Amino acid sequence: MTSNSTPAAASNHPLPSYLDPKHLGPWGIYLQQVDRVTPYLGSLARWVETLKRPKRALIVDVPIEMDNGTIAHFEGYRVQHNLSRGPGKGGVRFHQDVTLSEVMALSAWMSIKNAAVNVPYGGAKGGIRVDPKTLSKGELERLTRRYTSEIGLLIGPSKDIPAPDVNTNGQIMSWMMDTYSMNTGATATGVVTGKPIDLGGSLGRVEATGRGVFTVGVEAAKLSGLALQGARVAVQGFGNVGGTAGKLFAEAGAIVVAVQDHTGTIFNAKGLDVPAVLEHVANTGGVGGFKGADKMANDDFWSVDCEILIPAALEGQINAKNAGKIKAKLVIEGANGPTTPEADDILTDKGVLVLPDVIANAGGVTVSYFEWVQDFSSFFWSEDEINARLVRIMQEAFAAVWQVAQENKVSLRTATFIIACRRILHAREMRGLYP
Repeated sequence: MTSNSTPAAASNHPLPSYLDPKHLGPWGIYLQQVDRVTPYLGSLARWVETLKRPKRALIVDVPIEMDNGTIAHFEGYRVQHNLSRGPGKGGVRFHQDVTLSEVMALSAWMSIKNAAVNVPYGGAKGGIRVDPKTLSKGELERLTRRYTSEIGLLIGPSKDIPAPDVNTNGQIMSWMMDTYSMNTGATATGVVTGKPIDLGGSLGRVEATGRGVFTVGVEAAKLSGLALQGARVAVQGFGNVGGTAGKLFAEAGAIVVAVQDHTGTIFNAKGLDVPAVLEHVANTGGVGGFKGADKMANDDFWSVDCEILIPAALEGQINAKNAGKIKAKLVIEGANGPTTPEADDILTDKGVLVLPDVIANAGGVTVSYFEWVQDFSSFFWSEDEINARLVRIMQEAFAAVWQVAQENKVSLRTATFIIACRRILHAREMRGLYP
């Protein structure tokens, strides 16, 4: 069969439905974001299809023996979106709603995020469609180890490095690291990040994403003339990301007035006692039932009077139905993909400044990079050193995004994509095609 290298040939091979931007799942949202940035890529636009197709997507069956002796099967994924700038990097989530579209989108956002903060990684992501709360600890361990073995042909310290994400943690990473090490015959601490300190984890990793959210939030507030002292903050999701960001904003003089998670929404116009809320979450698993606040209807969360809104839960939370209700001046995306393109336009028209996920929550992968480097060198840094390096990288990355946004008169999201896509596609162009 002969090939045709002319641009017109692309139209003879339409995208499969799940890669089509009209198929608006998480992947469709990402494709719309790429389309918005394409006019700013100049000569690199000839490579833009590189960004619209994952390099590699693996779907695996994960069978395990349950505690009652039955055999259960779960579907798992590992997607490598782009490896032009380095090995794949991205978390693994255990959630009952995980889909291929979601994991593909998350892997692509990791490509953008890593390039935006200029760490030498490509983008990857993984997941298993499971509600981990229904599993015993033994079942969870067997699930993790079998999944790790199934995706073992893709991952490795210089190939693809998983990390914690929704419903995964240091224990999950320990099991993954041990399973990979047993299968390869040597301890490989660098195969995952987000590990416990005793297994080569990094100080500062747990709070890194939330600290990054706070760092870029401070910079954005400064440049947009928003005073942090007394600023009212609403946070969706109060785990490692939202909880850390809420605590740091409160320590900086802001007032956290509303928090929402899967257990409900709490509100106190005079300000929540953030340390007490965090303790309540640690003890009960959520903010629901916290005594020092009023209970609020979940839908009312989006219309809370506040200056800063931090969506730090799951994707697609700010959409065309609720974006018009938002009263915040600054939205800082702690979660991945929390704002749909339609909502983005509504917020822009309202004059709301949106700090996109691909820069705002990049603190986690930045400190994951630090962990990976420390594992390779077997030399570990102090927490103060790590936090200082994190803040510097985040500040420099945000300054570059702000400048591009001003120069091109575009949103911060489009500016971040301009920087990241140029870096990815320039690497692709310099490497060329093989064979």
